Amino acid sequence: MRVLLLGANGFLGRHVADRLLADPAVQLTALGRGDDADVRFDLASGSPGALTRFLDAVHPGVVINCAGATRGGARDLTRHNTVAVATVCESLRRSSTGARLVQIGCASEYGPSQPGSSTAEDAAPRPGGPYGVSKLAATELVLGSDLDAVVLRVFPPVGPGTPAGSPLGRIAEAMRRAMQAGDSELKLSGLGVQRDFVDVRDVARAVHAASLSAAQGVVNIGTGRAVRLRDAAAVLARVAGFGGTIHELDPSPARGGLGGAAEHTGGQPTAVYPYPDGCGGWQQADVRTARDRLGWRPRIQLEESLADIWMEAACRI
Repeated sequence: MRVLLLGANGFLGRHVADRLLADPAVQLTALGRGDDADVRFDLASGSPGALTRFLDAVHPGVVINCAGATRGGARDLTRHNTVAVATVCESLRRSSTGARLVQIGCASEYGPSQPGSSTAEDAAPRPGGPYGVSKLAATELVLGSDLDAVVLRVFPPVGPGTPAGSPLGRIAEAMRRAMQAGDSELKLSGLGVQRDFVDVRDVARAVHAASLSAAQGVVNIGTGRAVRLRDAAAVLARVAGFGGTIHELDPSPARGGLGGAAEHTGGQPTAVYPYPDGCGGWQQADVRTARDRLGWRPRIQLEESLADIWMEAACRI
């Protein structure tokens, strides 16, 4: 199977590439903006015609799109998450390959949900910020393209390579600095928020399964279990060997902060960072469709994912 992977050097893309390279039946080509890509191409600014010519030359059976942006203003998010996907869809329509498209969506497309509920694929999306809006627009482009396509709505991915600027990455970094400074207290914000964290290696398995399947439409990728960020921080403290006290600055998730941390414990915190997904205090996936249509279930426990996050944080100088 010849696979073209877009965004192979990103957090998700690197793990998807590793998973595909482990399959001897897969012949992988990586396309991206970085020097380490097999072919350099910017989806946000490149023309559909140029990408069509490349598709016809490589002739992949599957195109996987892990490219995109999670940060920036509305204009940049639209360019990298929506315009780029429009380019991919138009190129595939023009191409003679008939390739299947696996698009990586995100749980931010759903927006806030009722506490205690599990969000299924037929839920009405109500994204709470520009990132979710840009990703939802991309999903709608894919679903309306008449291509052989599936969109995987990935709930918050964690594990090796988790960006240091993500909520769990920031907590791990704040914990590392506290331990390095000998502080016995750590101040964090927004720990009451609950999310369905899924290991990035399980996400890569889901992408691989989706590539081989005939599933179309939207498929949630999560664990089906929301975890309070406070509990995730406690697990991080345990695997890190942090014996100090974690103080919560704003216990109510309604205040909108999540994952902010003081650089040190003396005085007031230097910064409080908002959680960027616009999904409020609760989000949990209904993952029955992934089980039924992809034969996929998550395998890696959150404690292992958090241990990997801590290992990388602890190795930073």
